[in-house]
Amino acid sequence: MDKKRIVREGYNKIAEKYLKKRLEKSVKMDLVVEFSSMIKLGGRILDAGCGAGLPFTKYLSEYFEVIGIDISEKQIELAKKNAPNAQLLVKDMTELDFPENFFEGIFANYSIIHVPEEEHFDLFRNFYRMLKPNGIAMFSLHSTDDPGSLNPNFFEDKMFWSGYDAETNLRILQEIGFDIIWSKIVDDSLGEEGKHLFALIRKP
Repeated sequence: MDKKRIVREGYNKIAEKYLKKRLEKSVKMDLVVEFSSMIKLGGRILDAGCGAGLPFTKYLSEYFEVIGIDISEKQIELAKKNAPNAQLLVKDMTELDFPENFFEGIFANYSIIHVPEEEHFDLFRNFYRMLKPNGIAMFSLHSTDDPGSLNPNFFEDKMFWSGYDAETNLRILQEIGFDIIWSKIVDDSLGEEGKHLFALIRKP
């Protein structure tokens, strides 16, 4: 099973339907506002898995220098229309090579959950490397362990998820060196993927 190909092709096919449904439901804007309030205006933020750019990439790009990346070409195509102030790139978040200490903030909303869990440690370690000292990150992650699951009918297409349970996620982040500012379990407004761990963290 080519897990990343499933994610890329799945979002290429469902991007517009998924965006419409997400915008119909309540979004976690209060959490994004709290994240952004801890970063200096004009600072550089990585939006890892920016999707179609609404509402978060657009909001962040009004106050910060935002680089948004997504594995889906269609999502980036939509994001360029929806968040024109951001720099938007088709990239796999596990292969990023931005310089060390490059970002004031890193934001990853419902995106790491599509990365195979065996790649999470190296992904978090690379995020840590790219984040400046005192930089802030917010991640939404699995709250229960999922070594890898395939939904054959996610918006009428296939989709892949994977991730550790909440306790393991927080332990890994701390092992890498992040300070946990807070963590909380949040219901997914779509109801498709259950509850997720949201973590607001800092690189000392």
